[in-house]
Amino acid sequence: MPNILLVEDDTALSELIASYLERNGYSVSVISRGDHVRERARVNPPDLVILDLMLPGLDGLQVCRLLRADSATLPILMLTARDDSHDQVLGLEMGADDYVTKPCEPRVLLARCAPCCGAAVSANRKPPTIAS
Repeated sequence: MPNILLVEDDTALSELIASYLERNGYSVSVISRGDHVRERARVNPPDLVILDLMLPGLDGLQVCRLLRADSATLPILMLTARDDSHDQVLGLEMGADDYVTKPCEPRVLLARCAPCCGAAVSANRKPPTIAS
């Protein structure tokens, strides 16, 4: 089962996202502070990081830069309310593989996770399906 590290400080939203992804074949760990992400990723390397930008501790751009410095291949998907094209370009330039704006249809997020976890899924399991 692909392991996703969800970095989101909104507890209600992180619970909703984690529950949806878990129902669709993913294992999800949640962290609410940016300054705890790097250590967690080192101890338990995820198959994908879903990263908010506006976080306590370190913001998502700083976290993305640090994660990318540790691993050139770790998939990072930014999920944020910042929808300005400047923020999107900056996120991608800092190393994110994808950028999704909130609010986001859960099925869209699920569709974006699948390619990021593709190697882990195809190596061990069939891709997750959308639960009804």
